[in-house]
Amino acid sequence: MKTGLFDYPLPRELIAQEPAPERDMSRLMHVARANGAIEHHIFRELPALLSDGDLLVVNSSRVFPGRLAARKDPTGGAVELLLLEKVEDGAWRALTRGAKLKTGAALSFEGADVTARVIEGPAEGKVLVRFSEGGEPAQDGAVFALGDVPLPPYVEGPVPDIERYQTVYSEREISAAAPTAGLHFTERLIDDLEGAGMRFASLELAVGMDTFVPVREEQAEDHRIHSEWFEVGEECAASVNETRAQGGRVIAVGTTVVRALESAAGQDGRIRPASGRTSLFIVPGYEFRAVDALLTNFHFPRSTLLMLVCAFGGRELILEAYRTAIDERYRFYSFGDAMLVT
Repeated sequence: MKTGLFDYPLPRELIAQEPAPERDMSRLMHVARANGAIEHHIFRELPALLSDGDLLVVNSSRVFPGRLAARKDPTGGAVELLLLEKVEDGAWRALTRGAKLKTGAALSFEGADVTARVIEGPAEGKVLVRFSEGGEPAQDGAVFALGDVPLPPYVEGPVPDIERYQTVYSEREISAAAPTAGLHFTERLIDDLEGAGMRFASLELAVGMDTFVPVREEQAEDHRIHSEWFEVGEECAASVNETRAQGGRVIAVGTTVVRALESAAGQDGRIRPASGRTSLFIVPGYEFRAVDALLTNFHFPRSTLLMLVCAFGGRELILEAYRTAIDERYRFYSFGDAMLVT
């Protein structure tokens, strides 16, 4: 399947540079697969678009403060580390910018007792760095104290309230980027949904920075998708299975939830508790086993995320919806508006 089939022109001014004034006041496009209808709503109207007995599954991961400013010893050259994922205690894979680093390079951080050393790389712009404090592997809290929460590369300026790049239900700091479909929820909206008979379940998927990388291969199938750690626990699996057995729908809040649930689904559609890494690459032709509806943001052209949404909603319908979103001046990407595909 040609990657160019998932391309579209996007005016630069539609890339959202900051969140909506209120989380649930972003716009919400409803796309119905059954008849191809496209409707326009406000996100806080979501309860009217769902049904009693539906289950919303969210990714509860939180973005860690992984952008670190360092100095290369003994030269003092400035280095920026962008942490990607934890490999083991004290050891992180990271992107680098600034002074060139080689295996063995030592790093220090202003005003901190934590030091670091490159133990592998560079390879494709990435290094493996081991952080130490007092001769022992540095704990996550000590590493995170050195950094700031990184924003997506297309957000050009600072955001006044960085907490707006976290979901209101975020818990463990395990992601390098936010599961952005969930950024629209407020505590009040969650209460409204539960009051209308919808339920929530949560899982974890550690979102990586590779989520922003477009597919460069001419044939989509030639792309090697990034792998991400996920965990679907017993409670989440039971909630999904119970919902579907009772005739309710499973609403995946974001593409990360789709990847996790589909990775944990058996051929019979039942979810088993699962934990590990997933390299599931969902493109049109994929048969979904666990997800009945998808809540998502608007994604990059030629991206694996757009391919996943097209696989779920149908390429022609989804690209028609994207053209409509551009005509209607929807806001795109992480801080942008949302789409519900049912």
